[in-house]
Amino acid sequence: MKAALFSAADPSLRLGEVMVERFAQGPRLLSRAPNLTDLEQVWSVGEGPSDAAAAFTVLWPALLERHADLNVVGVGHRIVHGGADYSGPCELSKDVLNGLQQLAPLAPLHQPVNLAVAHAAQMVLAKARHVACFDTAFHRGRAFGTEAFALPIAYYDQGVRRYGFHGLSYASVVKRLNTDHPELAEKKLVVAHLGSGCSLCAMEGGKSVATSMGFSALDGLPMGTRSGQIDPGVLLYLMTDRGMSAAEMEDLLYRRSGLLGLSGLSADVRDLEASDWPQARRALDYFCSRIGVGIATMAAELGGLDAVVFTAGIGEHSALVRAKVCQGLVWLGALLDQDLNLGNATGRISQPGSRLDLLIIPTDEEAEIAAELAGLI
Repeated sequence: MKAALFSAADPSLRLGEVMVERFAQGPRLLSRAPNLTDLEQVWSVGEGPSDAAAAFTVLWPALLERHADLNVVGVGHRIVHGGADYSGPCELSKDVLNGLQQLAPLAPLHQPVNLAVAHAAQMVLAKARHVACFDTAFHRGRAFGTEAFALPIAYYDQGVRRYGFHGLSYASVVKRLNTDHPELAEKKLVVAHLGSGCSLCAMEGGKSVATSMGFSALDGLPMGTRSGQIDPGVLLYLMTDRGMSAAEMEDLLYRRSGLLGLSGLSADVRDLEASDWPQARRALDYFCSRIGVGIATMAAELGGLDAVVFTAGIGEHSALVRAKVCQGLVWLGALLDQDLNLGNATGRISQPGSRLDLLIIPTDEEAEIAAELAGLI
């Protein structure tokens, strides 16, 4: 769980940030602020906050410790699923919260947690205005063919469609492209958001054309604990022949699959890269192969491809994953500069003769939330 503090007078001014990670493996809290020493707190396994809602109770005091006498006027919340009704930021009224709760089955790893944290924050910061910022909003307005499933059209009309996610991240990357690489901003790009959750977005002119995630945050690429794309026949088999309930399948697909399931070791790429266990290497090979196939699919949606952008935790920090993915894109003209890639340098990591521009661009979802929040209030 991450939070950041911004100036209301200048929403682009970042005053500090705090993060809690690895809940199940011995939680770690890291607090940063400009011109101050980083503060770190590590708990033993089984101690400290065990989930994001509990993490709020340590995040907020950590911010207060670095910034006395805060007057918080607005709080922006990342909400993963906005469904068909929410296409932009809105205040978190009781009615909105109730409506968003109805979407929890579509994002069971995220939506209940998002809303639990929002409730905790509203209790502590009752005088502030609380605003929902949606990961699905960036993808609104795409062509019918990229949103629909080949089901009876009545289901589409009832909201069964491909929504897409990680929109706050993609919007952040577009802003960075406009600033740092304006010559690419209007071209045909695939942005690879690779973190504990993973997706691809095909963009042209800074707009979403297609994306790998669909109705839920389960589709598309394999992820830390999520399966990604899977033959629906497998699910029917598990239900009819193996007698699995819907709850058991949800647990399998969301929490026990992906890199964790394939490796039998960890959902964290850092752990898999450090391991000499063959299954860890196989899991990484599978992961990178599916990213390459996904990028090719996005290129087909665009009718061409000018650049691939890597972002988020894995995309920004794993030279191994980037190298494996780019090796699979040589047929598209990708030539990776190995030295730049190993340096995890922000910006271009492609060789001068590469037909595809390859870039690392850090995402900043918190800054995007701050901008949306400031625009609304």
